Amino acid sequence: MKKITFLLAATLLFISAKTNGQDDAKIECQKNYNLFKGDYTSKKNDDALVNLNYLLDNCQDLSVSIYQLGSTLAEKRLKDPALAKRIYEQRLQYFPKKNPAKVHSDYATYLLKNKLGSEEEVFALLEKAYSIDPTKMGVKNLYVYFQGVTDRNKDANPQKVFDTYDDVLENVNKKLDNYAAQLRKLSVDTVKNKKKIYAYTVNSKALGQIEGGLDNMISEIATCERLVPLYERDFEANKTNSVWLRRAVSRMFQKECQDEPMYERLAQAYAEAAPSPDSYTFYAGILEKNGDDSGAAAMREKAFQLETDPLKKAKYKLKFAQAAKSKGQLSKARSLAREAISFNPNYGRAYLLIGSLYQSSVNSCGDDEFEKRMVYAVALRQAQIAARVDPSISSTASRYIRSYKANLPSKKVIFTKGAQVGASHTIKCWIGETVKVASSD
Repeated sequence: MKKITFLLAATLLFISAKTNGQDDAKIECQKNYNLFKGDYTSKKNDDALVNLNYLLDNCQDLSVSIYQLGSTLAEKRLKDPALAKRIYEQRLQYFPKKNPAKVHSDYATYLLKNKLGSEEEVFALLEKAYSIDPTKMGVKNLYVYFQGVTDRNKDANPQKVFDTYDDVLENVNKKLDNYAAQLRKLSVDTVKNKKKIYAYTVNSKALGQIEGGLDNMISEIATCERLVPLYERDFEANKTNSVWLRRAVSRMFQKECQDEPMYERLAQAYAEAAPSPDSYTFYAGILEKNGDDSGAAAMREKAFQLETDPLKKAKYKLKFAQAAKSKGQLSKARSLAREAISFNPNYGRAYLLIGSLYQSSVNSCGDDEFEKRMVYAVALRQAQIAARVDPSISSTASRYIRSYKANLPSKKVIFTKGAQVGASHTIKCWIGETVKVASSD
């Protein structure tokens, strides 16, 4: 009995000592953490480093802030690559669920910028980030990752390249639609709203650059000659797979492969597998190609009526406008583009389309050089609105703006006409808009 009592007392003493030891360790960790934060805030970098090293050695899972502040200390203040790498790796180890996609992406950025990692090491980090959440990756890293996927798979597995491209753009477009929806709700009546508008605008502009960059990379392999045999090979296995069909139809449409018989098979299968506004729109193009204009128009209208999201309705209206433009129905195309804008006032592509309609009418909407060149002024106004309301296409809009400005009438042409800069001028023919006289020089 005495032996049992002694063992029990010894066990309790051991547990008590262990508990007290753990409590002491926690207290020491918290003390060093507070000292670290204080030294970091005061920019006492050497003192902060001492406490940071203690935390990294003994208190790895105390707080993610250790790694957030430590990263800035190591990278920007001390410029210590070994410490920076340790911080990234321990953060991923001890806080694997705290924004892991961004952390992997940021780590890759650091290695790339400082030439500290091999191409394979950087790609592995980006691949991990992408597998978690592509939208958390920086724009440059999406380019680097996609280039890596393309280089590794363009010959052996081009479908992998196409799937990655589609995944990235789908996620990007979701974020762009979300930014557009948020911008519609916000007014500039508070400082908080102004900050949000600025953030959404900057992010939209960066994301808007992705599609063009990725498309340049993929254009080499995404040709009709390569796509057709690929889709013919995989069609039977995927003829009821709505995601595969949608991507295949979209890819062939974007690459102007609509004259291929395979495109018609894909569009029809997509409409059957997934009756939706999207599939009906593609199938309407097939009906139109086969001479059934009324059937195509009805199908497009059906697609539009089924859609409930105003942002997506705007996209459908713009597609209708583009179809009207291709037939030379300029006034109708403008009306449809304006309807698109009514559903999404920040839809820059609709304004750009209207501007391009005006530009295409330069030679038919004026009797002399002055009148013809003034058509560029009304086209310019549309491009400027596009740049202002839709930051995601600002770089594209800027190219239109430069082009239209360069083609405005010169001061000599304005003087010869007897007009004055700043005076009002009404464009003739179907355009019928009034704009201020401006010169190219």
